[in-house]
Formats: sequence, C-alpha cells, structure tokens
Amino acid sequence: MKAAQFSDFCAPLEIVDLPDPELPPGGAVIKVKAAGICRSDWHAWQGHDPDIKYLPHVPGHEFSGTIEAIDPAISQWRVGDRVTVPFACGCGTCQQCADGHTQVCPGQFQPGFSANGAFAEYIALPFAATNLIGIPETVSFASAASLGCRFATAYRALVHLDQAALKPGEKVVIFGCGGVGLSAVMIAHYLGAEVIAVDIRPEALAHAAGLGASATFHPDEIKDLSVDVSIDALGSATTCSAAIKSLAPRGRHVQIGLLLGTESNPPLPMDEVIARELRIIGSHGMGVEGYRELLDRIAEGKLNPSGIVTSRISLGDLPATMTAMSSFNNPCGVTIVDRFD
Repeated sequence: MKAAQFSDFCAPLEIVDLPDPELPPGGAVIKVKAAGICRSDWHAWQGHDPDIKYLPHVPGHEFSGTIEAIDPAISQWRVGDRVTVPFACGCGTCQQCADGHTQVCPGQFQPGFSANGAFAEYIALPFAATNLIGIPETVSFASAASLGCRFATAYRALVHLDQAALKPGEKVVIFGCGGVGLSAVMIAHYLGAEVIAVDIRPEALAHAAGLGASATFHPDEIKDLSVDVSIDALGSATTCSAAIKSLAPRGRHVQIGLLLGTESNPPLPMDEVIARELRIIGSHGMGVEGYRELLDRIAEGKLNPSGIVTSRISLGDLPATMTAMSSFNNPCGVTIVDRFD
C-alpha cells in the first residue's frame, strides 16, 4: 500500500510503498476513503507526542472508510461497512470505558500515534467492537473524516453537560479559527449562542462569519468581552490566557487546543480564576456514544461538517501541505486527503 511516512522527527515526509497491515486480534483493517490533516499530526511529525515510540512512522488520526477485514469473533460488523472511529479508541474493558468515557481510557489506542495511522491506503485498529462507528449513507466519507478530532471534540466541548453545556442566548468566544475553531463556531451558532471569533487571519475570520459568528476580532482588537464560555481552539500560552481573561464571573473555559513542546506548561491567570470563580475544563475528544447523537444531527441536516472542509488533496500532495503547517501557511478550515492512488 501507499503511505506517507517520516523516518525521523522533523525529517521529510515521503510517499512510500509498505506492506498491507495485518488484522490484529479483536481488531479490524479499514480501507481509508478520506483522512483529515490536523495540527496534531504536525505535532506528531515534530516529535512533540511521547506516544510515538517507533520510527519510521505513518501519521494520520482522522479518517473514514470501509471495513476490509475484521476479527470473525465480532459479529455486529461486516466487510464493506462504512465506518469511522474516535481519535482516542478505548480498550472496552476498563472502568472509564464502562462509564462511557472511552476518550480518557488509560489504555487507549490512538491511530497515528500509538501505531501507524491513516495517511495510507489501509489502517489496522485494535478494540474494533468498542470503537467502530457506522456512517449513515447520507454522510460523506469526507464529512465523517472531519469528525474524529475537530468537529466531534468541538461538539462535546460545547454541548455536553460535563463540558461547557452552552445554552441559547449565552455568549461564547472562540480563539483560533482552524478546523476545530470553525467547527465550534458552527456548533455554537446552531445552539443559539452569540458567537465571537478571534484569529490573526482575515480569511479565517471571514469563514467564521459565514458559519455564524456575529463578531470577529484580531487578537489586538480585543477589549473587555465578558463572555459566558471561552474556547481555546488553537493551543498556546497566549490564547489560553486570553481566553480565560475574557470570561465573565462564573464563566466556563474549555481548553481544546493542545499545548505541547515549549507551550506545555503555560502560566495561567489563576488569581482571576479564583476571584471570579471561573471553571477550566479540559476536552479530549468524544466517546463513542456521543458520536451516535452527533451523526444523527448531521444526517438530519442540522449540522454540516462539510462546511469546514476547504481543500481536498491526494496523498502525494500531503508532504507539501504538512510542511506549510510549520509556518502556519496553510488554508483555514479542514484539508482532506481523499485520493490515495
């Protein structure tokens, strides 16, 4: 099979021919139909993620496709079924998985981090019975591939009761209008909130306005926002602190963007957190159960993740696209790999 692989951290990504993956016990092999390119994949390539223990490595953690092979003991799925998985796949046997929180399973498997990922024609997955999610025929492979990390994470962060639980009429500010930020803009608008988007790129702010943001700002233009909910969808010391400071008393901040490398332990305005009784919530994807609700809303036409897909490329174009991410010189929105020949 063809795959995009790096032989060392920061080394050039190359398109190579690799053996097709073997079927793991209790697992499945998926023929990849679409794969999203996320900044987390860039972090993997740069060596910022300790889960990558073996080189060379194939990144890619957002994907959709069809079942090519599956453990015969798993009776609820068939070869050819249209599927996706969360980017954090639970083991299915621990207490967190039993409670429905597969996204924080201590023994989780992350495609493109724990093992070779979806920037390839095929990907092998363990824990298939727990993590495979059927894709309705009305949802495209490209839309399903955009869910795994960005859209699903934004959905849970804004909707679920243990996260922001955003209410109609509340005010939310979203820092960073990449894939996850634009997803959050769309979802917050759908929920009936007043949405403020913040980014340094005019084209990203224009896209956010088109998805429902009622106000857009460059970070230098921000004054007193006093919002109910803040989202850091980028992941930096600057955006995290600014998002927290934008909250009204008893506001809720949700940290979605990864803070890795030199940004991993940023100073936070804890004096304001205490004085104003602010809540800081981490959001690490979404468990399998949440996907079923999300996919229903997409199939019903209430949410449209294809609205954040701005570019579709071939696997051969992926190295240049990933390289552009090093200088933030990549298109806003989500880029999807949907051609693997």
